[in-house]
Amino acid sequence: MAPTPPPPTQPPASAAKPTGRPGPAFPHRVTAADAEPGRYHFYAAKPCPFCQRSMIIRELKGLQDVISVSVLDPMRDGRGWAFREGPGYGLDEVNGFALLREAYEASDPDFAGHASAPALWDRKENRIATNDFRTLDLDIATSFDRWARNDVDLYPEPLRPEIDELNEFLFERVHNGPYRCGFAPSQDAYEREVRALFEALDEMEQRLATRRYLFGAQLTVSDIRLFVTLVRFDAVYATHFKANLRRITDYPNLWAYARDLYQRPAFSSTTDFDQIKQHYFRTHTWINPSQLVPLGPEADWSELGDRAHSAG
Repeated sequence: MAPTPPPPTQPPASAAKPTGRPGPAFPHRVTAADAEPGRYHFYAAKPCPFCQRSMIIRELKGLQDVISVSVLDPMRDGRGWAFREGPGYGLDEVNGFALLREAYEASDPDFAGHASAPALWDRKENRIATNDFRTLDLDIATSFDRWARNDVDLYPEPLRPEIDELNEFLFERVHNGPYRCGFAPSQDAYEREVRALFEALDEMEQRLATRRYLFGAQLTVSDIRLFVTLVRFDAVYATHFKANLRRITDYPNLWAYARDLYQRPAFSSTTDFDQIKQHYFRTHTWINPSQLVPLGPEADWSELGDRAHSAG
């Protein structure tokens, strides 16, 4: 039987850190030599931007029959992520774990850290292969090409140095930015982080003024990494983390770019606005003690833009 969630969690000790999460407990890489159909099972949570990155790539590459997936309950509590039956999520049909922590403890009996999603389970070794949120999307994008139904190169060799550099910028300045705002320990720190975040968004707005994607006409992992922040921004970050100088809908290029990506099924099918909002507004009770979940904002993500005609 799936566990019943206890009262919402209190702030973690690491809440003042940029993302509120420690480094990966299993910082391994999955290489082409390791990859094979049916070997790996992906534990993912739809509210988590790191999970969505890999879920989008799995869809874009056509790896659904190669890497199976279990979707966690978006309501993480004091025991961490759990497997429960509900709309858009379900039980762990591979190992029968009730809590994601059980996968960590099965991989390392001495594990006592933070059981984070995403985590990639290795059925062959009967343990977690990796939970490295920093690189798992790159591994899925590159190591399973032999079995991919779709020939999509999201991490092209000639662009990798530039992609790596931009990805570092996106991680530090864009992805972490809203969390730094929301977890700021003082008014001065909050205002500093908000200005830094919007300076970074302004830079991306200018970059996308003359190109469809971040590297011109070719979709890359960098676009996926930027998208998962943009799609959460107005719905959660602007209000919950007080990152509200501007909305993404106020940026002509970023808003059109985000909608352009959302038109692809791999992006829209892995986006669950209800789970995203339920998770942030109901589990961060030290930020939102009432646990009220906003009804808005109203934004038409299905509206077609003209990004296809942007310069390459």
